[in-house]
Amino acid sequence: MQERAAVAHVQPGSRPHPRHRVPCLPPIDVAIGVSPERRILKNNQIASVIQAALAAKPGAMCAPLPSAPGLLIYKVMDKIFAILEIRRIEAVILKCDPGLAEILRQQYTGVGHRSHLDRRFWICINLDADVPVEEIERLAKHSYDLVCAKLTRKQKADLAAAAITPSIN
Repeated sequence: MQERAAVAHVQPGSRPHPRHRVPCLPPIDVAIGVSPERRILKNNQIASVIQAALAAKPGAMCAPLPSAPGLLIYKVMDKIFAILEIRRIEAVILKCDPGLAEILRQQYTGVGHRSHLDRRFWICINLDADVPVEEIERLAKHSYDLVCAKLTRKQKADLAAAAITPSIN
């Protein structure tokens, strides 16, 4: 108990003295009760599954951010619907309905806010946390649909035409 109390007095950003360190804790997926299937999928790159799901949306364009390597920005008709971080912490930032965003933050520890985007409309999902992959894919579709709903009639027509006509690359 004294070890934990000593760590609480350490200033943020500094390291505790070696004799005041807390004993090792179990891995986070064991501590929060993640299923064995989730751990297997995590080892097989959840980020690549999400990346494929985002790229499969009609009219979705992926562009790396030159000033921040490891960030992929997904847009539809020049409007951002997802930001995938694959460098340090694997996470995805998605547009979300404000009411649903609050519910998700209460339901999952892996849903929060980590960027300059408005926290009412954008959520950050840590891919190593407790959010199921199917839920992340559903939220990615929700984000895409929210952005598409705000497109102009001309942009919607262009998007529909692009979805029908296969692009030659």
